[in-house]
Amino acid sequence: MPKTVETRVGVCYNDFKYCTKGETGMLISLVVPCYNEEESLPIFYKEASKIAQQMGISHGADFEFIFVDDGSKDRTLQIARELHRKDARVRYISFSRNFGKEAGIYAGLKAAKGDYVATMDADLQDPPSLLPEMLELLLSGEYDCAATRRTTRGGEPPVRSWFAKKFYQIINKLSDTEIVDGARDFRLMSRKMTDAVLSMAEYNRFSKGIFSWVGFKTKWIDYKNVERVAGTTKWNFWGLLKYSIEGIVGFSTAPLLMAAGLGLALSALSFCAVVCSCCVRELRASTLPKHILKQSTDQSILLLRPKKIWTRNKAFQEKCIFHGVPEEADLAPRFF
Repeated sequence: MPKTVETRVGVCYNDFKYCTKGETGMLISLVVPCYNEEESLPIFYKEASKIAQQMGISHGADFEFIFVDDGSKDRTLQIARELHRKDARVRYISFSRNFGKEAGIYAGLKAAKGDYVATMDADLQDPPSLLPEMLELLLSGEYDCAATRRTTRGGEPPVRSWFAKKFYQIINKLSDTEIVDGARDFRLMSRKMTDAVLSMAEYNRFSKGIFSWVGFKTKWIDYKNVERVAGTTKWNFWGLLKYSIEGIVGFSTAPLLMAAGLGLALSALSFCAVVCSCCVRELRASTLPKHILKQSTDQSILLLRPKKIWTRNKAFQEKCIFHGVPEEADLAPRFF
């Protein structure tokens, strides 16, 4: 059995002697973030194993499967352990809680030892059948990354598709980094590009932007949307909205400039209000009669010393009551 290595976020089985390379010395790592994927994970493994066998024959490549359990509440982790016992190529990382897909991708990339590294979902919306074509593009030496993008959004709610389209339009207008419309996290990268992505150790990660920002030459492969093979999506509207805001803030200076501009505008408005207030006060003071001005000044002084004046009034009332002042006398506190 491979040895167990404790990590900060969970447990990772990392005995790299089980990750062998094929005849050509080529190892391909498949990084698969998983959250409550107990239904789709066995299906994914079966399909990916078929492709791995074919590519082992055609390209002499060997594979490692890195499943990153993102704090699943179902049997995802147990299934990953069972696959690990059956197949030495399977490794897994277990998070102590749900940290999000971006954290799963980053942890998987750090654990990957392959010459080529692929990131993909466990629900088979990222078809493993595209891997041979993607590898051919990288072996040509012309590209460092083969990425995928959906040309259709069949099966998605219309509202979600509309918001997704608007997100890409907004972020591409605000950001200098191009985010391709319909881009998926499914891509195959060279080791050089993988190391460049890992060098950006950001806390709030937006992988689509990071993959584009590092600047390696990428070939895009178009395909029609494929529905989940099992289970349901874990993304909801608010989760996607938060994710999109993080992407815009992370790859555009526009929100920072807007906040700075708003702060300057409010500061200028406050300064103008203070100046106007002072001018009005001086104007009124210059036009009021002297006895009214004196009364106003006396009231201002009294406002600064209310406690002492109230004590004097109270003593006066007690003195009046002690000497038998009639009950109907007005003993309301007065400032004088």
